[in-house]
Amino acid sequence: MQYINNSSTLGRYLRRACQALLLCAVAHSAHAAGDALAGDIGASLQEEGLAGAVWSEVRDDGAISTGAAGLKNAASKAAMQADSKVQVGSVAKVGVALGVLRLVTENRLALDTPLAQVLPELKLKNPWQGSDPVRIRHLLDHTSGLDNVRFWQAFSSNAAADTPLAQAFQGSGNLLRVRDRPGSRYAYSNMGYGILGMVIEKITGQPYERYLDAQVLAPLGMQDSTFAFVTQSGAKPGADDRLAMGHFEHGVTHAATPMYLRPAGQLTTTAHDMGKLAQFLLGDGGAQGAPFIAPALMQMLSRPNGTEASQAGLDTGHGLVLAVRDRHNVVGECHPGTTAGFRAMLCIYPEQKSAFFIGFNTDAESADYERFNRLLMRDLELPLRPPAAHGTPAPTVENWQGVYVPAPSPMASMAWLDAVFGFVRVKWDGDSLFLIPFQGEPKELEPVGGFLFRASDRSAPSHVLLQADGRHVLSDGLHSYERASMLRMLVLWGSLALGVIGLLYVLLVGLWRAAGRKLGRRDHLFAPLLSLLALLLPLPFFWWQSFMRLGDVTVASVLAAIATGALPLAIAFGLARCWRTRGTGTVEKLDWIPLLAALQLLLVLAWWGLLPLRMWQL
Repeated sequence: MQYINNSSTLGRYLRRACQALLLCAVAHSAHAAGDALAGDIGASLQEEGLAGAVWSEVRDDGAISTGAAGLKNAASKAAMQADSKVQVGSVAKVGVALGVLRLVTENRLALDTPLAQVLPELKLKNPWQGSDPVRIRHLLDHTSGLDNVRFWQAFSSNAAADTPLAQAFQGSGNLLRVRDRPGSRYAYSNMGYGILGMVIEKITGQPYERYLDAQVLAPLGMQDSTFAFVTQSGAKPGADDRLAMGHFEHGVTHAATPMYLRPAGQLTTTAHDMGKLAQFLLGDGGAQGAPFIAPALMQMLSRPNGTEASQAGLDTGHGLVLAVRDRHNVVGECHPGTTAGFRAMLCIYPEQKSAFFIGFNTDAESADYERFNRLLMRDLELPLRPPAAHGTPAPTVENWQGVYVPAPSPMASMAWLDAVFGFVRVKWDGDSLFLIPFQGEPKELEPVGGFLFRASDRSAPSHVLLQADGRHVLSDGLHSYERASMLRMLVLWGSLALGVIGLLYVLLVGLWRAAGRKLGRRDHLFAPLLSLLALLLPLPFFWWQSFMRLGDVTVASVLAAIATGALPLAIAFGLARCWRTRGTGTVEKLDWIPLLAALQLLLVLAWWGLLPLRMWQL
């Protein structure tokens, strides 16, 4: 008996020793894997010209791991730490949406509550108000039909940390124009989330930042995060030396500044706290052992509902909080973010109970941020999905061929630019559908049945063809394009071509005459040339001022407005002089042709609201 007991004791010791060795091996392996990931991210940061990054991963056992690489501040060469704070831009919308869903769970609000019932003072121009008012759910899933953002709302030094949210909507009469029937079509709207901040304040009677910090971040255990304004260390209120410095290309630093639409993009956090947020999003809606958000609402986090694309059979799109993201044969639910000097990405994978977050303290247009997502997806060992099977296309697919323009445009003030330069040509060759953009690489779509198609870099159907109110539409769930008449497009392209030729004539021939001392004050091109050259005056002032003042009334923006407003008047004056004098030389007699060509383009730009160029109203 004693022998048996001793043997059992010895066996237990041996088992414990083996377990300890195994745990050490696993820990060493995980540490090695973490070192490998950190090395890959660090090398990628250098190759892409980015300052630094922090990240977190959530695995199927619920554990959170964090990491950091690169620089916290390129000027001081301080290294980024795993607990450094970053700003996440539009990922803040996830927290705002959860705050609204918490109010819905508490029956203080409903998804289908019309916005006008909560904020009657906010006057929307909604042609569908009688049948389809803008509702809370439409603001959450970006189907309200509202514009995205205006320059002055995003780039202004006039906003303060406590500027009333309503000031973001004190603009022109068309600022709150609803461009599509609410609920029908996805169109990303920062304005919509600015309004949701106002909704939270109206329901709770307190600043939305205070409510979200106490009622969302605290229950989720995100103690190192806040929706309040935070800037880098210094004398400013809200300074925090743990916050990494923001950067642009070439290591140019940029300290955080307040914004008008802060509910749409103001959240300071850490990688570990974002891991906690991801844990909650992967769960059933409980927090700290108690119900927090109704399970029915959790099922709607990323599921598009009621849009034209979803009704046509496309599963990808945006839900109440996240968007379905199909990349590299892995389908997840994600939300990206960008703000001055920072970028971020949060993705969850419910089937694998895994997630990742990565935040960069550099906002660089030329960098390939997608490579970092690939590294994290690979490190999480997410299983690849087989591509959707080829299917028989609808026999009428060829009827969708033509030229398509964004509908609606991402920014209403830029609609002319989107129509002229952002169009896509759709071509059907009998086997595949081809999307041929004016800018960018052509994309081949494989039919997967009916009007659904799959891009070669996607595993699930990615595009759908549909008809809406008799119009032919192409949609990927997050972007919609409507077919435009070829006559309309030819008129737009022809107007642009003729106008550019006319302006080049004024510039080149005018300078040639000036060089030959033939350009007198009575010359047809004298006033047009001076006005054209005056467009150069604002450039040095724009160069000297911060880009964060692009939407402010400054010397640069006022000069730009004056110069662009004077140009069509000067061109018209030159035309009038042509009519009166008829010209003396052969060339001079023809000056009216390029002047008229230039004037028609300028009038078109004025019709579309681009002239005079008033940056503070765009």
